[in-house]
Amino acid sequence: MLKQELNEQLTQVGPGTPMGDLLRHYWYPVAFVRELDEWPIKKVRLLAENFALWKRADGGYGIMQELCPHRRASLVYGVVEEEGLRCGYHGWLFDETGSCLDQPAEPADSTFSDRITAQAGKAEELGGMVWVYIGPDTEDNPAPELPKFDVYVDEGFKDVGHTVLPCNWLQIMENSVDPHHVEWLHGRYFKFLGEQQGFLAPPGFQKKHVKVGFDEMEWGILKRRVLEGNTEDADDWAVGHPLVFPYCMRVGGAGIEQMQIRVPIDDTHTWTLFYSSHQPPGFSDFPEQVYPVDYEFPWLDERGEHIVDYIEGQDIMAWVTQGDINDRTGEHLGKSDVGVIMLRRMFREQMALVAEGGRPTVGTTYEAHDRIGLPCEKDKFGVDYTEFAMSWLSGGSMRYSPAMDQMKKLYIEAATARGDSSWSVARADEFIAQSASEVARRKRLATGPARSGPREER
Repeated sequence: MLKQELNEQLTQVGPGTPMGDLLRHYWYPVAFVRELDEWPIKKVRLLAENFALWKRADGGYGIMQELCPHRRASLVYGVVEEEGLRCGYHGWLFDETGSCLDQPAEPADSTFSDRITAQAGKAEELGGMVWVYIGPDTEDNPAPELPKFDVYVDEGFKDVGHTVLPCNWLQIMENSVDPHHVEWLHGRYFKFLGEQQGFLAPPGFQKKHVKVGFDEMEWGILKRRVLEGNTEDADDWAVGHPLVFPYCMRVGGAGIEQMQIRVPIDDTHTWTLFYSSHQPPGFSDFPEQVYPVDYEFPWLDERGEHIVDYIEGQDIMAWVTQGDINDRTGEHLGKSDVGVIMLRRMFREQMALVAEGGRPTVGTTYEAHDRIGLPCEKDKFGVDYTEFAMSWLSGGSMRYSPAMDQMKKLYIEAATARGDSSWSVARADEFIAQSASEVARRKRLATGPARSGPREER
């Protein structure tokens, strides 16, 4: 168990807090490119602060404090001009660095604007999302480069499910270094649901963990496992997959390459995204996409109960039912929680570096680059490629994707290209119908949220 003081240090993300100061040294996705193309200004909330994000006239992006330094009106209701963002209330104009360029009602010879600066950060596009950096950026402490991880830049069909969860981001991240929950929450519990409701739970998740391992690495913590019936030669141990410090986890298998993203909105809300790049082995002719497919998936039913007949829904149940901020003073960790203990130690070490005026040494890069490849298993749980992909499509949040049929077709065509002619649309439909409660799935698709962008405040 933790003392209350340490629990607060680990979970509070606002400006001036130890964790908040650490987290401000990283880049975060806050919107989809699609959204800023549809309307060039958006309000976002990040690390307990509100900002105005806008698409500049030159095609780039800018982010600054939401409230205008003049009379504190919202810049979200401003005007995008060639030089920057102009406040709609009195016309003060700011460029992407936060410099005040114009104060229309002030005397022509006034130098007042030279003394006014808005808090501004950096903003860039990557993988169909707009990323921002709101931390220090000085000669002694420069902003890091935006890490161009493989999932975002490699060819593939991109699909992004997302939702806002009413809980602290850390309890989500701690789940990423807790491999044993897989065989119980996604294995035994999922099987129990299937037995009660008449569907077949994904078979790969029911295997017992024989051995787990964690290795610190430059991007975070590499997680490994040996499952019953497998050896250390299997990808699950020989390759593993990483928790990408401080707020992501890279997973994959059977051609589904995924980054699980947990953006801290504030202490009690987290924007959770499952960014998937579909790259089935044997397939290279990917459908053209102007933007990634993005959609908000449901995690509560019409009665306000957790939807737990899919993988991410089960995780969300475990995260959210811990409370908005998990009270770790009441927990009792065992030897199986070594990954959680390692992660907390890593956070404390990195917070200490920043508190001493330094920069974090894990999860950042200051080198220009085109791509960063992360280790990630391909052969997952020793299950057939196409069968595992179909299980993931039907048993995870991707079942709510408007591109579900298109993705299913990709994996069938890839199986044929590899010489496996046993898969067809009919067989895939039958497999999916058996693997999840099809009646419940169709009902929720009909009554769940429509395809939309992220909520206004993040």
